[in-house]
Amino acid sequence: MTRTAVLIRLSPWLFTVALLAVWEGAVRFFKIPMFFLPPPTAVAQAFIEYSGPLARNSWVTLETTLIGFALAVGFGLLLGLLVGWSRAIYAGLYPLMIGFNAIPKVAVVPILVLWFGIGFIPAVLTAFLISFFPIVVNVATGLATIEPELEDVLKALGASKFDIMQKVGIPRTLPYFFGSLKVAITLAFVGSVISESVASNNGIGNLMLQAQAQFQVPLIFAGLVALAIEGIAMYAAMAMLERRMTGWAQRSGFAQS
Repeated sequence: MTRTAVLIRLSPWLFTVALLAVWEGAVRFFKIPMFFLPPPTAVAQAFIEYSGPLARNSWVTLETTLIGFALAVGFGLLLGLLVGWSRAIYAGLYPLMIGFNAIPKVAVVPILVLWFGIGFIPAVLTAFLISFFPIVVNVATGLATIEPELEDVLKALGASKFDIMQKVGIPRTLPYFFGSLKVAITLAFVGSVISESVASNNGIGNLMLQAQAQFQVPLIFAGLVALAIEGIAMYAAMAMLERRMTGWAQRSGFAQS
């Protein structure tokens, strides 16, 4: 392994350590109050002190996020294929999806609570609602990249619309689909935390809300760190899945990084 490759692998850790060092030094040098911005050492202490509640609520958030994300993947893939199948369906559904996606999902949470009560289901549905749109858009975009000339040639050779979709459209859509998963999984975490902060007795969102009410600022930042760890882990998993499934569509330098 070359020195450049080693440096690339170590750079996330080096930048993280540098950020924490600057953060710690700035808080201590400028004497920033703990209730305004706690230093990383205080956040680490809170992480250790409340490791039990953090682990328990992190698991709840991860569970609701993954379930909502799985629903978004299934529904988004099917709807994306449907939207990309026909220009008429695209013209009819796409404006409706844009309008729905423009609605802040925090405004939808009270309706979900009215229908399903507080707790697990609203968090799952919020994660689903906020994460399915990128999947739909990317799948539909992948199908839209089929050149009209190629479609005309395939039709002249006797291929049906379904044959073109199966043999050309879906394979061309795969890079867009797996790329959209990296965006969707991070948005799913946002949806879960929004719902937990408003209408749940569990999860990192609820834990941070309780910590805010008690002015436990280091615990709030510890909750943010827990969310960041989960988000990075899931993003890395989606990126690994993307490289494994669509490595043929990536440049060699990016596929190996």
